[in-house]
Amino acid sequence: MRGPALCAAVLTGALALTGCGSEDSGAKDTGARLSVSGAYMPQPVSDSMAAGFLTIANDGGTEAELTSVTSDAGEVTVHETVDGVMRRADRLPVPAHGRLVLRSGGNHLMFDKLKRRPKQGETVSVELHFAGSDPVTVAMPVKPATYRPTAGN
Repeated sequence: MRGPALCAAVLTGALALTGCGSEDSGAKDTGARLSVSGAYMPQPVSDSMAAGFLTIANDGGTEAELTSVTSDAGEVTVHETVDGVMRRADRLPVPAHGRLVLRSGGNHLMFDKLKRRPKQGETVSVELHFAGSDPVTVAMPVKPATYRPTAGN
C-alpha cells in the first residue's frame, strides 16, 4: 500500500508545482505568434508564372518579418507594390498584434519557372520563412483565374 500512497503524494506535489509557472509569475509572452488564412493561387494563365495571395496574422507581442518563400512548384519571390509599382521585396513586416495582407493589386507572392502549371482544384505547398520565427507551411488551393475572395481576406 505504500507504493500507491507514495505515487499519489509525488503526483500531488508535481501538480502543485505546475501552478508555479502560471501567468501570475510576471512572465509575458512577447514572441511572434503567426498564423495564415485566406491562401490561394489563381489558376495560372501562363505556363511559367503565377501569383499567390494570403494573410499572415501575428497575435504575438513582437514584429515578425517574412524573409522568403519556398515551394516545390517553382521559384517564389515576395513582391511589394508601392505607388502602383511592383518590385521584389527582401522582407515584409508582420506587425505585432497585426496582419500582413498579400492580395491582388498589392503585396503578393510571385511564382516563376513553374515546374508544371497547377490546375483549379489542386493545391500548391509553400513554406513561409521568417526572421526569428519558425517557418510556416501552407497548402495554397488553386482557384479559378477570375477568383476574388470575399471581404476580410
